[in-house]
Amino acid sequence: MGPELEARLLTHFPNASIELIDESHLHAGHAGARAGGAHFKLKIVHARFNGLARVARHRLVYDAVADWMPQRLHALSVQALSPEE
Repeated sequence: MGPELEARLLTHFPNASIELIDESHLHAGHAGARAGGAHFKLKIVHARFNGLARVARHRLVYDAVADWMPQRLHALSVQALSPEE
């Protein structure tokens, strides 16, 4: 799932710097994990985030993967930064 998620994000945020950590193993037994949904922690840096509030940045990221949630991707912890940050 990790490579697919990174590819999806790069489609929406070309040339972004992406750090993606699969934390699914930390959620064993959790309802989302039992249903097969993955848990990831994401740090993404892209110019598209310039001047946007944190909520707006997160909305852009979640919009990019909305069709995968919650079945394939149960949880995504996001840190979205502009290149200047």
